Amino acid sequence: MPPKSQLYLFAALLVAAVASAFSGRMDPYFLDVALGVGISLVLAASLNLINGFTGQFSLGHAGFMAVGAYTSAMVTTVLGPQLGASAAVLQWAVFPASLILGGLLAALAGLAVGAPSLRLKGDYLAIVTLGFGEIIRVILQNVEAVGGARGLVGVPNYTNLFWTFGGAAVTVYVVWGLLNSTYGRGFLAVADDEVAAEAMGLNTTRYKITAFAVGSFFAGVAGGLYAHLKGYLNPSGFDFNKSIEIVVMVILGGMGKHVGVLIAAVLLTVLTEVLRKFGDYRMILYSVLLIVLMLTRPQGLFTWPLWKRKAA
Repeated sequence: MPPKSQLYLFAALLVAAVASAFSGRMDPYFLDVALGVGISLVLAASLNLINGFTGQFSLGHAGFMAVGAYTSAMVTTVLGPQLGASAAVLQWAVFPASLILGGLLAALAGLAVGAPSLRLKGDYLAIVTLGFGEIIRVILQNVEAVGGARGLVGVPNYTNLFWTFGGAAVTVYVVWGLLNSTYGRGFLAVADDEVAAEAMGLNTTRYKITAFAVGSFFAGVAGGLYAHLKGYLNPSGFDFNKSIEIVVMVILGGMGKHVGVLIAAVLLTVLTEVLRKFGDYRMILYSVLLIVLMLTRPQGLFTWPLWKRKAA
């Protein structure tokens, strides 16, 4: 990784820490929106690795998010208190550990769905990942240990600006670093022409599974942040509509366009809040705006890449 990129990461973490220190002065509503934007950045950047840079089409990102959300919430609400951890230890040690654990279990879920299904392509892969997401939702809905259909209540509010935007900065850094590595060339080769990549001796299945695992990990981290922001989890919050919401961010920003996807994640999250004043007509207006944007900018709103391909 170039030293400059590490400097950018350190600067982003520092800004997030300073902003978090002064977040008590912010209006609670605007703070909630800002935290939602940060979580959307993590989700969009992680899905862009799968759908944008590796050329797959996953519709199950909400399922990986759910795995991370419930895992992280159970660690901080059940496991941590059982171990006798104090409030400070729970917030500054158990909580970040729960995010990592949630991400790891989500990555394992990504491997579980990826290994048998990533030999599929296009619509077939989309259907499999969609089915996986629904399986996760139904399982959570029927497991009483995590609240079942009633949902999981009492999740502590540990998510702040530092954890949220720090997580977003790390996600962008890791994805950007992967794409600028030798391994990242494999992702791009798969996206450009999978048949040609296989003919050149690349194990395309391995690259797709790796992209799925990394993307799923950060989706799990985003789920943990979401759980400790809302304080309540319900399986219905991770349904097909949630997956579509994340996919729209990637498509609207421009598939494989790192900066564009991040900007689209911010715009769509803020747009959802702006349209709340229209009440029941909110989703109709939201859908109409998306249709207009897709008709006028099918290549995405923002088409410049943060990462540029170098000539061989």
